[in-house]
Amino acid sequence: MSDNGKQNGDNSTGVSRRRFVRAAGATGVAAGIAGCADFVGGGDGGSGGDGGDGGSTGDGGSGETTTVQWGFDPVAVQNNGDAIKQALRENGLPDNIEIEFVPRNQDTGQARANYNRLLSAGENDPDMFLMDNGWTNIFIQRGQLANLSQTLPDELLSDVSDNYFTAFTDTARNPSSGDLFGVPVFPDFPTMQYRKDLVEEAGYNPESNNWATEPMTWEEWSNIAADVYDNSSVDYGFTTQWDIYEGTSCCTFNEVMSSWGGAYFGGRDNLFGPVGERPITVNNEEVINSLNMMRKFVHDEDFGGQFSDYGGGFTPTNILGWKEEDARAPFANGNAVFHRNWPYSLALCGRNPEETEDPALGENLGAMPIPYAVSESDAAQPGTGGTTAALGGWHMTVNPNSQQTDAVVEVIRAAMQPDFQLTLLSIQGWLPPRPELFNSSEAQNVPVVGRYMDTLQVAGNNTMPRPVTAVWSDQSSKIAQQANRAVGQETSSADAMATLESDLQATESS
Repeated sequence: MSDNGKQNGDNSTGVSRRRFVRAAGATGVAAGIAGCADFVGGGDGGSGGDGGDGGSTGDGGSGETTTVQWGFDPVAVQNNGDAIKQALRENGLPDNIEIEFVPRNQDTGQARANYNRLLSAGENDPDMFLMDNGWTNIFIQRGQLANLSQTLPDELLSDVSDNYFTAFTDTARNPSSGDLFGVPVFPDFPTMQYRKDLVEEAGYNPESNNWATEPMTWEEWSNIAADVYDNSSVDYGFTTQWDIYEGTSCCTFNEVMSSWGGAYFGGRDNLFGPVGERPITVNNEEVINSLNMMRKFVHDEDFGGQFSDYGGGFTPTNILGWKEEDARAPFANGNAVFHRNWPYSLALCGRNPEETEDPALGENLGAMPIPYAVSESDAAQPGTGGTTAALGGWHMTVNPNSQQTDAVVEVIRAAMQPDFQLTLLSIQGWLPPRPELFNSSEAQNVPVVGRYMDTLQVAGNNTMPRPVTAVWSDQSSKIAQQANRAVGQETSSADAMATLESDLQATESS
């Protein structure tokens, strides 16, 4: 266990920064990059391809004006639609191609259902869709999307393969063939956020000990959380999400379990199937240990001394009924030490409290990667262990019935330019899909979120997608229910996972 870095350091004074984009922009961030809203989760995509010539239909290369309809985020369209169109133009979109944004339903589940109806009916419009990475694979396996490995030029395909976050891009690939069916627009991953002023007052030095980029173990973190909580007047040491909803199964439980070296289906290689042929590993020791650790944090159980070296009792039972905003509210009000959430929480909580009517922490907001229990080399299941961040975010996909293929390729080309991706970060708060851009001065100078790019990059390089298949929506609810029952002490963690094992076996064979 590394040194806690506890010392008598000076508190640094916060420097006022201008509001993140503007009030409307902050609203867009909250609605647009919250990584785990109402996720729902999916068949076989097209055959392999070696890259096409940009398609054979549409008028993108002629002198006539072509309009490309793009199903898009409604808040982004309302707040920054014109600016996004202008940024596409500035990044090479030809003058004879116009963009028409078609706002989707704000609820991601409703958006998925609407797109499914359009594509099932063979509609030509919209030409493109902004799709949640949590359900893009459903459309891929059903054969409802254009195979971009057969549509995009080789240089664009190589760019995605070589320069984008790999785990995020994998959620836009056919799991059998590896073909690309979506190009990442923006990823989303959580961090452990904290009250920098409180931890410094308790004698810790986050900057000297590189909290922003060097993940610490859950054991070390829990002792810090308990110590700071005991020496402050806040009501909560840690706020997070553990309600019976998608966010627990896809994200918070997935993170904790993976950081212990556990997995739902035997590791990373089995995330997307094949359904019915992969092992079910929730009833393993590492998964049970991860739930018992959460019980330690909430109820201060030590399980015969197994967790006697951990801090405990600093997390409220409220988390059993909390989703993102429920957990963020006390933290934003300064009433919690640590808080797990998505980048939108950084954008909102990190604003200068003198420049917003909403609760905010300003420069007192710190962020670190999610802690871990075992290293990757010691993990029981392949591809797990170490700091683990759940994966959210959105891809651009193409309607296979579109009559504007050439023009669509030009839109994708413009949207893949690094300058366009940095513009989305600046005006909309959407993180770039290229790890290298997190190091850029442009990204790090974006108000508020720019302060946390180093931590977000670590998170982005250590993501764990949810195991989306045709049966995931049924599995997700069962997972969340049993994880909630275990941490709520309704049953033992072992009994909860034994029940879940049986439930998952039934869904895998259905």
